Amino acid sequence: MTGAQVKLPPLMTVADFLEWPGDGTNARYELVDGVLRAMAPPNDTHGLIQSNLAIAIGLHLRENRPGCRINVTPGVQPRLRADWNFRIPDLGVTCAPNAPGILTMPDPVLLIEVLSPGNANDTWDNVPHYASLPSVVEILIVHSTRMKAELLRRNANGEWPENPEVVDAAGVIHLASIGLDLPLAEVYVQSHLARV
Repeated sequence: MTGAQVKLPPLMTVADFLEWPGDGTNARYELVDGVLRAMAPPNDTHGLIQSNLAIAIGLHLRENRPGCRINVTPGVQPRLRADWNFRIPDLGVTCAPNAPGILTMPDPVLLIEVLSPGNANDTWDNVPHYASLPSVVEILIVHSTRMKAELLRRNANGEWPENPEVVDAAGVIHLASIGLDLPLAEVYVQSHLARV
């Protein structure tokens, strides 16, 4: 469909979205309040950070939490307007068993987004929707333009903090949901940010 305008379907439910065959291009979408929102392909730094996180967390889970697993771009269906929202974080961790044919990540405990300049508003828009899932304990936002992470953690009363915990370049990300202390510098290995 080179040069042609792609016609997207009107308002969709999650059921419609999951049955939708796509627009005939390689574009990826998530469903936001019944409307398709295009997801730009990640740039090289975004992809490297995402891969570094997947490797570090995946190895930790295999060695220390073999009942848990990490998925890249898992689909999650928030509790907020559940019939109209299907969001896709960069990474998600669940301790629920894998099952064939399921299109949503069951009971995620940790959801991770890599924040790029072009997706900042969409990423922060997703956070309250992720927080609406009762199984989610932590939401991690990792920046792709500087060495910085922001972590939101649900407290013992089930409440979320007003502001995230900020981790800077020399800091450690403490992921209580999976028992991992990850030096932030490891997230940026091989990236241009590690050389700045």
